[in-house]
Amino acid sequence: MKWPALVLALLLAPLAAQGGKDFLPKADASFPRPDMNRVELGQLLFYDPILSGNKTVSCATCHHPRLGTADGLSLGFGDGATGLGIDRRVDPDNPPEQRVPRNAPALFNLGASEFTSFFHDGRLQQDPSRPSGIRTPLGAEMEAGFDSALAAQAMFPVLSGDEMAGHYSENDVAQAVRQGLLTGPGGAWDILARRVAAIPGYRSRFDAVLGAGTEIRFHDIANVIADFIRYEWRADNSPFDRFLRDSTPLPASAAAGMALFYGKAQCASCHAGQFQTDHQFYAIAMPQIGPGKAARFERHNRDTGRARVTGDDADLYRFRTPSLRNLPETGPYGHSGAYATIQGVVRHHLDPVAALRAYDPTQALLLPPGFDSDFALMSDPAEVDAIAAANELKPIPLSDTEIDQLVAFLRALNDPGATGSRLGVPASVPSGLPVDQ
Repeated sequence: MKWPALVLALLLAPLAAQGGKDFLPKADASFPRPDMNRVELGQLLFYDPILSGNKTVSCATCHHPRLGTADGLSLGFGDGATGLGIDRRVDPDNPPEQRVPRNAPALFNLGASEFTSFFHDGRLQQDPSRPSGIRTPLGAEMEAGFDSALAAQAMFPVLSGDEMAGHYSENDVAQAVRQGLLTGPGGAWDILARRVAAIPGYRSRFDAVLGAGTEIRFHDIANVIADFIRYEWRADNSPFDRFLRDSTPLPASAAAGMALFYGKAQCASCHAGQFQTDHQFYAIAMPQIGPGKAARFERHNRDTGRARVTGDDADLYRFRTPSLRNLPETGPYGHSGAYATIQGVVRHHLDPVAALRAYDPTQALLLPPGFDSDFALMSDPAEVDAIAAANELKPIPLSDTEIDQLVAFLRALNDPGATGSRLGVPASVPSGLPVDQ
């Protein structure tokens, strides 16, 4: 059932009275015009395992359109496994040492100009004061030439042994990473760029984009992959977007949920703007599962989030506000994927500390084998207390009916046309390596 515009106006009137005309966002996101030669080249590279150390993992392994541009798991497996999503299986001859420490984020709308900070902890951000224009964990070693922070962030997983590089010295990329040779001649990025340049199908396509015979540098690869992401996963035609643009009525339950989202439930305090993110960082007592964001020598499973970037205790357990687009396709949710359902993560937000302390591990979606690190931190009262102490959200009481309405609104942020209706998955790639379909 759709609610007439008059009824919807009455429902939202109290919010309008509090916030004037601006209590709802504007549908004014800005996206650059695509260059299809670059987009189509980026598509091939995105799905090509040539960019991983062992030539078995592509960007799409953890960001596949069939899985909402993520991997459908709380914490996934990169190198050392085969298959997609819940069908992914560990390679017994080369098993991963641990799960990927954080949940694979979706890629929707990352091409919009407002997205300038990436990863759950924001460790990669656009920064005009840096010579490269981007602040990254590489610091002064960061190479110039990346068109944007989006291009740079897309290429950091190739340096991770758990994700794409491979374990220690089992291949040339992993060996370079282990030796700390990441950028510059002979570094991991240079090795991968030379791999791509040696493939005739890529050489000819880069000739068309860069100019005949121009050296292919790693940032050139990153830039066209970013162009593909911008084009392929633009998601701004949801029922909510159409409501913002021309007042197309929402279903009754979603309209009631929208009133809650921008009113009583206070969701828009952080989930602001057209894509429901203020791009800031907050501690919300999210359960910590898996190995945590720790160095191999550290003997804990802690993930202190933004504090690992800033070194400021005020940022302990803070994580970036995620966009809420296409949620039905992008679970599990949270930086560690602690909740497999939208309703589960909504209920957490309404009383974070109580939800943390009552966390049920069955709410996660972790593939076998089990690891000692999976729930080690949640079994340590002192660690749970530390997460709880950092929480910044106050409890908000909502009825079960109101929670259902809120979830209905979150589902109205879904743009189903953003997956599979543009370029899609290529049947093959120039390297000749298998493509995950």
